[in-house]
Amino acid sequence: MVDAQSAPRRIPPVVNLLRRIPLAAWTGIHTDHVRPDARWKARVLPNDETVRFLSVDGAYEPSEAAQPFAAYLDDLTTDDLVGFYREMVVVRRMDQEGHNLQRQGQLGLWVPSQGQEAAQIGSAHAARRQDHLFPSYREHAVAYARGVDLIGVVALLRGLTHGGWDATDPTNGNVHNYTLVIGSHALHATGYAMGVALDGMVGTGTEDDTAVLCYFGDGATSQGDVSEAFVFSASSQAPVVFFVQNNQWAISVPVTTQSRVPLVERPRGFGIPSTQIDGNDVLASYAATRMHLDAARAGEGPRMIEALTYRLGAHTSSDDPTKYQAPELLAEWQAKDPVPRLRRYLESLGVDGATFESIDVEAEDHAADIRRRTHELPVPEASALFDHVYSEPHPVMVEQKDWLARYESSYGAA
Repeated sequence: MVDAQSAPRRIPPVVNLLRRIPLAAWTGIHTDHVRPDARWKARVLPNDETVRFLSVDGAYEPSEAAQPFAAYLDDLTTDDLVGFYREMVVVRRMDQEGHNLQRQGQLGLWVPSQGQEAAQIGSAHAARRQDHLFPSYREHAVAYARGVDLIGVVALLRGLTHGGWDATDPTNGNVHNYTLVIGSHALHATGYAMGVALDGMVGTGTEDDTAVLCYFGDGATSQGDVSEAFVFSASSQAPVVFFVQNNQWAISVPVTTQSRVPLVERPRGFGIPSTQIDGNDVLASYAATRMHLDAARAGEGPRMIEALTYRLGAHTSSDDPTKYQAPELLAEWQAKDPVPRLRRYLESLGVDGATFESIDVEAEDHAADIRRRTHELPVPEASALFDHVYSEPHPVMVEQKDWLARYESSYGAA
């Protein structure tokens, strides 16, 4: 009897047939499709079709594509721009502190946002107070700009909370909690936007009109949830703006591997207008986001912004980007760092060195405060597990919460 393990494998006839068909005979499969072409590679970097106001050296040199957005900068003062810079510097220093805390064993994980501060600060300030923002897990600058205490992010990554802050508290700027499942919150944002429309808070022409701003990265655009969000938002004309921070990497997968077309073109197939901006230019981020949010609030449906930027740090503190990033590519983007770019522009406006020095001191003080409070974070009560599961009290949750309290009390005082 022949042993099953030693028996020769029988290859199905259809497989042998398919093997004989030349690769070029397959419809749409050609060797020139294996790697992105030069045009696509060019679109990964800011180009003539990209909305940009500030050059790499901080000069005010609007691109031709920026002209329709320029009016949205008219109400920005120098003090506003100094405020943008202050928040960018504070968050970057806090980002470094988060990494240090993780390396010291105080956090289980840290997710850096270095390099993406301009995209986040500009867009966050473009939103109105009543707008709702749905972040992924890297939007520390968005949270800070809207009033969230960043100790909440630390508590989340320390494993002390499922959310980090109360998203229903208006002092937190309607920033919803971080979502670590890639792209899933695009559906949450779309559903919330559909609810906003059903509540009649869109297209009234008043200051109460509301929109939703949803953040995710280039990697999330490859997720099915994001495509579903595009479908539902377009079909319902939901007032949501998808803000894609294309930082060039889905962990270790470059964006040129993920997509055969620039990401700005993807939503157009769903009927969603889109704009590509220089994500390291805080003015471009502010102006483009304001325009698209205004359109969404007016009842013109969903929009998408692709912010071309770069992840200057690791994907998370568990990642080593030197294993897959070319040093010369990193150096190229470090030269486009959004923080010194904005500083050079502010210097051209006459902002003095004392202002920058005071901001640096403020950033150090904030980082020290975060470090101190991290060590003081309390272990939450077990009953907190049942908070914020539903928008209103639910009998099942109440029953389970009461049961847990009785169970713990049965052991007596500790």
